[in-house]
Amino acid sequence: MYPKGNLLIPASHGELEAIIKKPKGEIRGVALVCHPHPLGGGTMHNKVVYRAASGLNDAGLVTLRFNFRGVGSSTAEHDDGDGEREDVNDALDYLSSNFPDQEITLAGFSFGSRVGTEVGMSDPRVVRLISIGTPVDKYTDYDFLERLQKPIFFVHGDKDEFGSVESLGVLVSKISLVTDTESVVFENCGHFFDDHLMELRMAISDWTERQIGAPD
Repeated sequence: MYPKGNLLIPASHGELEAIIKKPKGEIRGVALVCHPHPLGGGTMHNKVVYRAASGLNDAGLVTLRFNFRGVGSSTAEHDDGDGEREDVNDALDYLSSNFPDQEITLAGFSFGSRVGTEVGMSDPRVVRLISIGTPVDKYTDYDFLERLQKPIFFVHGDKDEFGSVESLGVLVSKISLVTDTESVVFENCGHFFDDHLMELRMAISDWTERQIGAPD
């Protein structure tokens, strides 16, 4: 049984269970982290989501991770992506209302990447994106990212079961024509980043720190 989140945030269907954590030092921004597919057991407690949030914390960002509708104490039922995009927007509303002067970084793992990047690319409150374990072979409609105008960082494993390195490379090469794109691929690494979780955390922290720039 997973522990409860430390807050419930308003949603169009009721509320979303969430966990918010502030960095130890100066707050240098805020971040939203979206979890993998609910029907595959995905929750905000997923180990990749947790490490991604930790990396963003390390970079000085307040992090919010939440359960999509129908997961844990979040109300409503799974909606095959459409409703989950509304959930992402509701979570962004919470962050922008409570931290109005802070830039928002949006990160998503697997299914969370698919719905999160689509919302984040067009939402002016989001300034940069992180796509982890991009399931480019499972969801073949990532073409929308070819219109992206924000920096994006891809973190991937060379043995990812839902997105080959070759398929990801084709997508990244297209996005690189229109925006600042960076990627890292871990060797001998599958979709869930077993044995590479600390590397994932450090890669996300490093890229985010470089994007934010040196502290004042």
